Order: sequence, then C-alpha cells, then structure tokens
Amino acid sequence: MAGSLATLSRVAHRIPAAPRGRHAPPLEVRQGQQRRRLFAAAASVFARVGYSEATAEAIAREAGMSKATFYEHFNNKEDCIIALFDTAIDVILAAMREAGERSRDAEPAVRVRASAEAFLAALRAFPNEAQTLLVEIVGAGPRAMARRDRALDAVAQYIDELNRRDHERGAAPRFASPHDAFAIAGAVVELASRQIRTGRPGDISELEPVVERLTMGLLADPA
Repeated sequence: MAGSLATLSRVAHRIPAAPRGRHAPPLEVRQGQQRRRLFAAAASVFARVGYSEATAEAIAREAGMSKATFYEHFNNKEDCIIALFDTAIDVILAAMREAGERSRDAEPAVRVRASAEAFLAALRAFPNEAQTLLVEIVGAGPRAMARRDRALDAVAQYIDELNRRDHERGAAPRFASPHDAFAIAGAVVELASRQIRTGRPGDISELEPVVERLTMGLLADPA
C-alpha cells in the first residue's frame, strides 16, 4: 500500500513551483507538476467551501497560479473535480488491490480486513481528497455522478473478484447474488461519507470491524 499512498501524497501535497529559465524541466514535467498542485489546491478549496461555492479563480489562487494556467488544464471546475476524482479513485483501488494481493492466500476475513484497512487508511491520510471523493462529488452534476457510479462498480467488481477467488480455492461460499458485492461497496462508501460529514465515529478506522462484519455476514448466510 505504501507505493499507492505515496502516489496519492504527490496529488495531495503542494508541489513547489518548477524552476524557470535554462534550469526549467521539460514541458511535460512542468505540466505534471502544475496539475498536481492544482489537484491539491482544488481538494483544499472543495473541502473548505464546498463544490458549489468553489471557483476556478479560488483554486488557481490556492495553487499559487494564474487563472489562465488553471484553464490550460481544465475547462471548468467540473472538469477539475472529475479529473481529481478519477486520479484519487485509481490510487485507492490500487491500494486495495495491493493489500488484497499481499494476503491472497489468507483466510477471507484477513483479506477483507486488509482491503478495508487500505481503503480507510487512504481516506484518513488525505481528508481533503476524501471529502471530494465521497461528499463533494455528489453535488458536481450528472457527469460526476456517472464517475461515482463507475467507481462504485469498480470497487464492487473487486470485492466480487476476491470472493470468486476464495470460492474457487474452497475458502468461502460464493455470494448469493451478484448484487451482494455492490451492497458491500455502497455501504462502506456511505459509512465513510457519514464519518467525513459528521465525525461519527470519531476515527474512520473504527469502521474497519463494521466492514468486516458486514462482508463476513453475507458470506456466512449466502442462501
């Protein structure tokens, strides 16, 4: 998980401005640095004032850039939040997969716990990005909601994939319904969203045993 979280860290933390003049890095490097700085700034602004009140100007100012630079990367704030969402969800899914692969031969409960820990640890480490992913994206329009639905499907597919592997090696029953994995994904996302919005429970890691009980409960009585 460390490699995936390091990637998210580069997204989440402000990148210093690139040197100028003859010491300047290649254009693609500068643009990558700018984009990461804009992502970090956007997450901060979205978390502080909400998506509806955020502006391209505020994001650019937070990043220490001109509004023109913002528009070199994104058409508008909707494009920005969708790009940030796509980047962050890819990193979180990679962290979950990495945790699952490390425990691929373990008992199902151990694999569930490892994946839940990876997901919740990423949210805990990067609260601004977590709020963007789970709260602000909901109010960002139809395109953003389509991305959210696609991300939920991806998480559900991963959960189903783990269950299929465990079933094939005789370690667990198969889910009774193709919707079971989506029910777990949706419940976990809503639990995490509620924690971010309300602060309950006090620490997001307290949701780990809840996720484990939810998943193992469906496996215990698949009929």
